[in-house]
Amino acid sequence: MFNKILIANRGEIALRIIRTCREMGIKTVAVFSTADSESLHVRFADEAVCIGPPPSRDSYLNIPRIMAAAEITNADAIHPGYGFLAENADFAEICGEYDIKFIGPTPAQMRAMGDKITAKSTMKKVGVPVVPGSDGLITGLNEAVKLAHKIGYPVILKATAGGGGKGMRIVRNDDEFDQQWTMARTEAKASFSNDGIYMEKFVEDPRHIEFQIAGDKYGKVCHLSERDCSIQRRHQKLVEESPSPFMTPKLREKMGKAAILAGKSINYEGVGTVEFLVDKHRNFYFMEMNTRIQVEHPVTEEVIDHDLIKEQIKIAAGIPISGKNYLPITHAMECRINAEDPFKDFRPSPGKIISLHTAKGHGVRVDTHVYAGYVIPPYYDSLIAKLICRAQTREECITKMERALEEFIVEGVKTTIPFHKRLMKDEKFRSGDFNTSFLNDFDLTE
Repeated sequence: MFNKILIANRGEIALRIIRTCREMGIKTVAVFSTADSESLHVRFADEAVCIGPPPSRDSYLNIPRIMAAAEITNADAIHPGYGFLAENADFAEICGEYDIKFIGPTPAQMRAMGDKITAKSTMKKVGVPVVPGSDGLITGLNEAVKLAHKIGYPVILKATAGGGGKGMRIVRNDDEFDQQWTMARTEAKASFSNDGIYMEKFVEDPRHIEFQIAGDKYGKVCHLSERDCSIQRRHQKLVEESPSPFMTPKLREKMGKAAILAGKSINYEGVGTVEFLVDKHRNFYFMEMNTRIQVEHPVTEEVIDHDLIKEQIKIAAGIPISGKNYLPITHAMECRINAEDPFKDFRPSPGKIISLHTAKGHGVRVDTHVYAGYVIPPYYDSLIAKLICRAQTREECITKMERALEEFIVEGVKTTIPFHKRLMKDEKFRSGDFNTSFLNDFDLTE
């Protein structure tokens, strides 16, 4: 087992990893930018190293500075969390060159799934259903239009190096193609330094359902059931839950097998997520694989009573997994509390938190790094807390979430709490009748 782990991240996920490491008897090193000097992950780690000024490129994305911090503190492993360098195969490779264990899959496994074209091709070869579309990158506008006629409108253009909704554009007819093609490539280039675009049939009003998987270096892969992440705005998740209200035992079995097949196709080592689109007829299609821990991992932890960060660390240390599949034994739901104004198109709301009271009680969990007096910096993601509720049924879980949201008070900045309160009262949401387009018609007037 590792002696000391450096956490190459910030905020709530850094604090989350520190807690598990402490329970495992592993010392921790926090890295931080000057904007995060007062963050709780800095206070609670055994050691902390400043790695630069606020911009991510000068701190959390600065590989030489992170590696220097690992060397001077004698860390024998690095946990990347999510975002930043979590799926950067070059970073994982550099860790190996310095004999520091990267807690995650191998560089080859990351590259196999990091490029969406390669991943889709791999899935087709092993029999995992994929959305009809291009076999590789689209080389030009004329080729794209011809393929759209072949598979039928609407289609969606996607950045091959993409994620988080960047470089994605829906095209519904020939007249829109030129503009959307240019916009997709421009955004892809700006976001990923790669303007490669591929195209798929756009699945109208799907559910976004993902399967948590774990694999070890001995060839075993298992799934830990599903999460429904269909409540989104601009392809960014806001609410996640497990089990999915759309799931059936038969569908779970089929999707679970497909997720395991996806993991085994690249000999996956670590904890990861296989994401699917599911249409109204319960046909499912591989979308992508995230080769890291995800923001919404607490939902799975609550429904199967299993520490996924601990599982990541054990797998990285060479400890075999049990290999058994897990099914949800309770219902859990996560609301992302972002420092954003939901009534002004989710505009970011950085600033000082004047007062804070987080929800408590049986079956209520809050993962956060903020406190009264904390200043939310404007440089990073606006997530400030995750409110997770667990109950025996979905109805009870929603009721508990309503109560917890009423208790959750943040003063000084705008947050998404009012949006979540309204969502929990919505009859269609409560009945499980929703998809990824749900918020398009949702009332977001103040």
